[in-house]
Amino acid sequence: MTATLGLIGLGAMGRNLGWRLAELDIPLAVYSYDPDEFARFAAALASPVPAATDPVDLVRRVTRPRMLLLMVTAGDAVDRVIGDLLPALEPGDIVIDGGNSHYRDTVRRGAELQAHGIGFVGAGISGGEAGARHGASIMVGASADDYDRIRSVIEPLAARAADSVCAARVGPDGAGHFVKMVHNGIEYALMQIIAETWRTMTDVLDWDRTRQREAFVGFRRGPAASYLIDITTEILAAPDPQGDGYLVDRVADRAAQKGTGRWVVETALTLGVPVPAITAAVTERMISARSRIQRAEPVPGSGPPLHLDAEALQSALYAGFLASFTQGFDLLAAASEAYDWQLDLAEVARIWQGGCIIRADLLRDLEVTFRSAPGLTSLAETEFFGSRLGKVVRQWRRFVAANVDAGTTAPCTSAALAWYDSLGSERLPTRLIQAQRDAFGAHGFERTDQAGTHHAQWKTS
Repeated sequence: MTATLGLIGLGAMGRNLGWRLAELDIPLAVYSYDPDEFARFAAALASPVPAATDPVDLVRRVTRPRMLLLMVTAGDAVDRVIGDLLPALEPGDIVIDGGNSHYRDTVRRGAELQAHGIGFVGAGISGGEAGARHGASIMVGASADDYDRIRSVIEPLAARAADSVCAARVGPDGAGHFVKMVHNGIEYALMQIIAETWRTMTDVLDWDRTRQREAFVGFRRGPAASYLIDITTEILAAPDPQGDGYLVDRVADRAAQKGTGRWVVETALTLGVPVPAITAAVTERMISARSRIQRAEPVPGSGPPLHLDAEALQSALYAGFLASFTQGFDLLAAASEAYDWQLDLAEVARIWQGGCIIRADLLRDLEVTFRSAPGLTSLAETEFFGSRLGKVVRQWRRFVAANVDAGTTAPCTSAALAWYDSLGSERLPTRLIQAQRDAFGAHGFERTDQAGTHHAQWKTS
């Protein structure tokens, strides 16, 4: 039987997607550069799937016009695979990159393949191994025609939330991988905020593990309810299989990263969009991987911590979540305008409600907010944003203050609060910065009472 889809790459994500495709009875042929990957894939199949001997053989096994899904490591590997496929591809074929490629690489590859009459799709796939196996959130960058052609393969792979499929064409060329990149940046921030909340329980409030887990069980029913809260609740209960106590206490205090968070920060700087919560989360992972200074003695606090109960922690957690999502959507809006992608932010909020790592109850509210205000570019401009954060800001401040006083760190939650305060500040200290720039570099400044650019002699003696 001729295959409808060719799959290249049978690592963790590719293998699970392949199993799901096989279960859905989508005719499939596969190829892996690593024979061991294919062996692990084939061992779990109920019925055999045709295996190609090389990339060209894979192309021959797929019915024309062909669809080929690449699940390989982002970067040079994608270019090498495309180079191996290209001699056998024909006009009208479509190559789908389902990895975590940089959106600029996706734009470049699309232009290169378009010159040969070959379509190229950048599909951001979120959900990890479980999402790949049981339903992911899929953010597709493609022409409308190309998406219509691949819809029959992409949408069955997606999760469902509120009876809708969590896959969509979010825009052309690099838009899909851009949205996935921003998703990952938000993921960094949410994970860091949860970790800071847990550290506050541990190092500031001295709660035992039972009380910690009870609090997180409560969070699962509150405004910060989300997949990440769910898995944290389970992590805090997991015993160490090699000894007494909890496994999380034996995990090394270093967090790895694959680069997508850094890409978000770099892109935000390029587009002039402040994303301080995401930046703080990326920075903290970098710090965790470095040697840390040895203090002569612990930083003393001024006394017992400010009153913090589970409700206060939940308020700070929710505030950090909303700030992080807002910053991510601000970046999506800026990119949409800069690259003329016409991103539908409500649709992005919708497809993030199932399958992906950052799925959260809050996203339903964000979808409704964006749908009710077409053309909205920032959640910070909405009554929803102001009213929700206004209700929790006092507890948010107490959370940050308690960590500062205790000498612990809550950089992501703190950065989110500083951003919120700056957004709402009637007067920032930037007038002094403008004066400094003019004093040392004659860059000029604007006056509040006169139009135009001015320069002054600031030295008085």
